[in-house]
Amino acid sequence: MSMLLRRIVEAARPADSERGDVPGWVMVTIMTAGLVLGIWTVAGDLLVDVFRDAIDGVVSGVSG
Repeated sequence: MSMLLRRIVEAARPADSERGDVPGWVMVTIMTAGLVLGIWTVAGDLLVDVFRDAIDGVVSGVSG
């Protein structure tokens, strides 16, 4: 009976091989940070202006 119970428990337990792809996630994170840095370097002033215009539009819409 204990052999049957052990097999049932082992079958219900998730496999350790499903731990994920850590190096892949690290690479995705580094590439995302690189893209953000590159875009911010090229278009930083324009992005700041767009953000300020959006905030000014919301604030003037609320108060006016």
